[in-house]
Amino acid sequence: MTDYQTIVVEQSGAIARITLNRPDAANGMNDTMTRELADAAAQCDTAATKVVVITGAGRFFCAGGDLKAISASPLGPGPFVKGIADDLHRAISTFARMDAVLITAVNGIAAGAGFSLAASGDLVVAGSSAAFTMAYTKAGLSPDGSASYFLPRLIGVRRTQDLMLTNRRLSAGEALDWGLVNYVVDDAELGSFTDTLAGELAAGAAQSHAAVKKLLLATFDNGIETQMELEGRLIAANAGGPDGREGMDAFLSKRAPNFA
Repeated sequence: MTDYQTIVVEQSGAIARITLNRPDAANGMNDTMTRELADAAAQCDTAATKVVVITGAGRFFCAGGDLKAISASPLGPGPFVKGIADDLHRAISTFARMDAVLITAVNGIAAGAGFSLAASGDLVVAGSSAAFTMAYTKAGLSPDGSASYFLPRLIGVRRTQDLMLTNRRLSAGEALDWGLVNYVVDDAELGSFTDTLAGELAAGAAQSHAAVKKLLLATFDNGIETQMELEGRLIAANAGGPDGREGMDAFLSKRAPNFA
């Protein structure tokens, strides 16, 4: 994997791990980080990678955009923020559309664009001390990073309005109750729990997982007939593919499947 300045990318078999690595800046996103994140996402978008895990180094998942870098940019805050947002959006779009399952492992605070990135995971695991806040309007800004796409779909418009307009801070437990995260674990177990989950997914049927992602990404835009047609095409493709053949043979033979 490429050496980066602000993130660390490690590949172990079919699992890629991306660590946001600016702990002294609360893993705040500057132009280098978002550019590197977009590049790393593209590198992970291969058949060899079945799971991608994103977490943060140190005490924070990500405190959002680096306001110091934004204020100091000779480009001016508007053009500089647009560049950061474009790169972040390219990364999130790649993660959403790639076949690999994206797990976000949230340690500590996820604020602003860090919240947006955390919520974009296919599965979200939070440490017990994790907390979530939009924070944008408090700084005179507006949400980015897919927050206005994913949050209404995950928790509804009313709760999204509450988060975005009041900047209320959600604890990990509240985020679980709201359906924003899938699992909450003790902070000390966040790494091991996420590793186990990633390993289970990596051992699973990659094309089945990819089909689930495609179906759920399309579901709010399609009518029922269009969505069922997509379901039919994808299940047929999976049934005729190597994972489907292996899975069905394993079921009929009463053995554990061995997916490639």
